[in-house]
Amino acid sequence: MENFLIKLEETKKYLLEKIVESPKIGLILGSGLGTLADEIENPTIIDYKDIPNFPVSTVEGHAGQLVIGELMGKQVVAMKGRFHYYEGYSMQEVTFPVRVMKSIGVELMLVTNACGGLNPKLHPGALMIINDHINMTGDNPLIGPNHAELGPRFPDMSSAYDKDLVKLVKDVSGRINIETHEGIYVSISGPNYLSKAELRMMQMIGADTVGMSTVPEVIVAKHAGLKVIGISCVTDMAIPDELESINHEQVVEIANKTRPKFIKLVKEIINEVSM
Repeated sequence: MENFLIKLEETKKYLLEKIVESPKIGLILGSGLGTLADEIENPTIIDYKDIPNFPVSTVEGHAGQLVIGELMGKQVVAMKGRFHYYEGYSMQEVTFPVRVMKSIGVELMLVTNACGGLNPKLHPGALMIINDHINMTGDNPLIGPNHAELGPRFPDMSSAYDKDLVKLVKDVSGRINIETHEGIYVSISGPNYLSKAELRMMQMIGADTVGMSTVPEVIVAKHAGLKVIGISCVTDMAIPDELESINHEQVVEIANKTRPKFIKLVKEIINEVSM
């Protein structure tokens, strides 16, 4: 743990030397959604490979850059691409950027993902506000020694997604005429897509969407005391009895088609949120 804290301090120092003003909002942008970072004004753009102790994104649709600057009049830091457990990284490595965001001043994290829809009321291209999650990865980023300066030993996850912020997103989406749904996201380890029997199980335990990210980052964000907004972009329907073969290229294609309304929604959320 002491080594982890040393690495965190090294990364923090490197980034603070690169920026003029500390960001208050952190954005984690999923598959096909990273171009929102191109909207950031006066950006400082840093490749992950140049950041001390940062992993490197290996997945198509994840550019692998940290972008720090101004969006809708607020200071933000955006991850163009995230890290996944299935890439072989530990949960601590997957969530290291969240620790870094907190260390450089972030107070609110907005996390997005591309996912499969388990609820028949959803459809490819739908946007779902995450109001709760289920961790089915088989791991947890908080396992191991706990350091009090990072967060409590036993953090509460009963309100991981801030209720007031969920309402704000619903209000914003209604005002700008973008349809959103609200529901529960289940995170699996991946990298394979689930079998029909596994999908039926996920439906039975109450999940509305399923994906391979987000929950580890949210657990660490909550542990660190950050407020969290989560939005899923449904790229395919994972209804067991109607299941069709899907590949990552199709996921990115749907995410790309959904991108304009997603970007509009996120920008308006950032504009409206109080920081």
